Amino acid sequence: MSFIDEAKVFVKGGNGGNGCVSFRREKYIEFGGPDGGNGGDGGSVILEASSAVNTLLFFRYHQHLRAENGKNGSGKKKSGASGRDLVIKVPIGTQVFDSPGGSLIADLSTVGQRYVVASGGKGGVGNAQYKSSTNRAPVYYTLGAVEEEFPIFMQLKVLSDIGIIGMPNAGKSSLLSRCTMSKTKVADYPFTTLEPHLGVARINEYDLILADIPGLIENANEGAGLGHKFLKHIERCSLLLHLIDGSTEDIVGAYKLVSRELAMYSKELSEKREVIVLNKCDMITEEEIVQKKHLLEDYSNKTVVTLSLDDPLNPLLVMLYEMLKKDDIEEESKKFDPFLHVGYNKKKTPKI
Repeated sequence: MSFIDEAKVFVKGGNGGNGCVSFRREKYIEFGGPDGGNGGDGGSVILEASSAVNTLLFFRYHQHLRAENGKNGSGKKKSGASGRDLVIKVPIGTQVFDSPGGSLIADLSTVGQRYVVASGGKGGVGNAQYKSSTNRAPVYYTLGAVEEEFPIFMQLKVLSDIGIIGMPNAGKSSLLSRCTMSKTKVADYPFTTLEPHLGVARINEYDLILADIPGLIENANEGAGLGHKFLKHIERCSLLLHLIDGSTEDIVGAYKLVSRELAMYSKELSEKREVIVLNKCDMITEEEIVQKKHLLEDYSNKTVVTLSLDDPLNPLLVMLYEMLKKDDIEEESKKFDPFLHVGYNKKKTPKI
């Protein structure tokens, strides 16, 4: 399946049904009076975040989304049926804009979250509503509101706990497949990964979501290589796992290149928590491993983990899990308000 992370679609709420002009006609009832019903409301176009969908591919083949029109009113004061809403499932992490690069109007980041992108038109009023003491037989009615079609622009930002970043061919896809059994393409040439891949690793009854982000090269923030097309997916990651090929001669230079691209794209990316993994250590000597690990630690002042093909991955995953767990605790502590705790009250007790 193609990974489509941008889409332009045209949406239109359903038109409201028209009101009805009708008069009651029954035997022995000479003046039955007006009994025209109201028109039904038009349906709305609604986007709903769902974990069952992971790309915007649906919108490549469905570029016009129209909800059902409301039905017209009828005699005997019967209101027309309202049009059915059109509910479209979108991936978690979908953002909705009013124009390319324009204002953000919705961010669907949790399962089940909904946003009405196009409301249905209001139904018209039948002549029964216009009856009064001065007008016993009105022939007035109103038409249902007609909705206009307009474009919206959607962009998907992958949601994951850990984003695996690095230069092309650093071993990101291999690591993801080993950690999560994700069936990603692995080959010995650059840019094997052309789109983000997600995998889930189970640690201590917790699902750790990892994302393999396509390789970054110099000037990626300006569009070089695969460009900044996938840099946006890193923004939603809670933690970065920076993979570096241990056989690289200039190990610090490789780290600096990727870090610089992240910083030039977004300051927030450069400030994310990061674990550096010196990968493919089975291809270099023990002396080189120690030397390169120290170089990275001295330059970055961050945690550096060495990894060979035969090394067990559980210790690394547990460490990542503990870091994420710590972040969650710190985030909750920031939200904690002692005045809302038992025994405290922000409001002063009034003096009597």
